[in-house]
Amino acid sequence: MVGEFLGDRVGEVYVKLASCHLKLDRRHEAARAYNSAAHYYKKTKKSSIEAISSLEKAAHIFLDIGRLNAATGYYEEIAKLYENENNLELAMIYYQKTADLFQSMDLTSSANQCRQKIAEYSAKVGKYQRSIVMFEEIATYSIRNNLLKYGVRGHLLNAGICQLCTGNVVAINNTLERYQILDPTFSGSREFKFLMGLAVAIDKKDVAKFTSCLKKYDSTIKLDEWRTPVLLKMKDALKAKELESIGRFNRLESMERFIQLFYIIPCPLILFCMTKIRLFETKKY
Repeated sequence: MVGEFLGDRVGEVYVKLASCHLKLDRRHEAARAYNSAAHYYKKTKKSSIEAISSLEKAAHIFLDIGRLNAATGYYEEIAKLYENENNLELAMIYYQKTADLFQSMDLTSSANQCRQKIAEYSAKVGKYQRSIVMFEEIATYSIRNNLLKYGVRGHLLNAGICQLCTGNVVAINNTLERYQILDPTFSGSREFKFLMGLAVAIDKKDVAKFTSCLKKYDSTIKLDEWRTPVLLKMKDALKAKELESIGRFNRLESMERFIQLFYIIPCPLILFCMTKIRLFETKKY
């Protein structure tokens, strides 16, 4: 408690110091003071809002004086703070700001590292189309870079997984054709075969086949922390569809039996009624 209290008080002092620097038009020193304030605010969870506010002010100052590289560092730090709070929507906003600044400095590789975070988090919150576009853009850039081209299959796999999450099997087949044009070696890769197997399982609503594909791929190439929950979520959705299909089949089967009984049972009843009517008519006369 004492440490948290001191963190807040020291943070407040640095914020006041930053205000003094701004009044004296010493913006670089003001930005550094805001950064120091954020450092102390981060020592206590309850002051994360103040930490983010201080970093934002520092970033704005550095943008104003043309220190873009310093501003990217502060925006990225804000994104990580939101990550820690599991606020993925705001984390994506600040990763996008960071990516835009890196791109403005022609640092595409650094920008793509931020875009990968955005793509992963977009999938987690169900924005699969955004993820697909970003993973494909990263793959397209990487294929032209000798140092990064070996990671292309992983980016295409991520994009393909997101495509499968949309449930459109026709789209995934068309997508895989495009990926083979982008990377001619992709068709012979484990990633391609993995996506094809998953697509077939989803098309047939076959949970057992889907699970078998996961186990086979995971035994060779370990699924990472992002892919595993996304694929398990997909499996749960597939399981629900399979159960729904079974339930629909059972309902149709029951209805067919009922209809058959409807046609079978009335025949003896009709014969019985006809006999009774004839007996009644005979007694009448």
